[in-house]
Amino acid sequence: MILIKRQIPNFITLLNLLSGSVATVFAVQGELSLATLFVALGIFFDFFDGLAARVLNVKSDLGLQLDSLADMVTSGLVPGLVMCQLLSQSIGSSTGLVFLSSDVNWMIFTGLIITLGSAYRLAKFNIDERQTDSFIGLPTPANALLILSLALILEYHPESLISSWFENTYVLVFISIISTLLLNAELKLFALKFKNLNFKENWFRYFILVFSIVTLVWLQFIAIPLIILTYILLSIALQMRD
Repeated sequence: MILIKRQIPNFITLLNLLSGSVATVFAVQGELSLATLFVALGIFFDFFDGLAARVLNVKSDLGLQLDSLADMVTSGLVPGLVMCQLLSQSIGSSTGLVFLSSDVNWMIFTGLIITLGSAYRLAKFNIDERQTDSFIGLPTPANALLILSLALILEYHPESLISSWFENTYVLVFISIISTLLLNAELKLFALKFKNLNFKENWFRYFILVFSIVTLVWLQFIAIPLIILTYILLSIALQMRD
């Protein structure tokens, strides 16, 4: 019974990895909405594996390593592949990533720097003892949602002004570089973990949650980049105040 209890968080982590693996297949096939759906499912499992480990008091080094390996696929490989697909679309390539030909534009693989940056970020996280109550650099799940939101905006909000930006190859390359830098920046970002419900101690967490709900209802997928930008700026403001 104790052995089964210890494996529950690991099983949830494997569901994260399974979700990321399915998302990878869809991303390669150009089914970006389905890839996003399974990444979101993987991030859901990623949240609950840690919660299960804390509730059951069965944290382990194996769980920590397994979690990073799963995140590498779900929040590292998939956003890199999605960016490659977006670059392919912006360039006007007919091959994409499904059938690579000799005339493929190799610029589309610029998106994979997101995958490399995510790997470096996850490796640092495992050995950085500063990241218990906060993050140093943008967490990989948040970065994954940022990148995948671009595909959702292009598909579901094609007439918006912001959508035209994400059809530009150089804008996409710039976003790839910036997101990779944010992943590994020495930038302290607050975590959304509540130790208590005291408003004075957690007002910024309440703010970002309410802001996220309101903007998602109002702007739908366009809200995601705005939420992440607000989260970063609010973290910087809190750091400057301290």
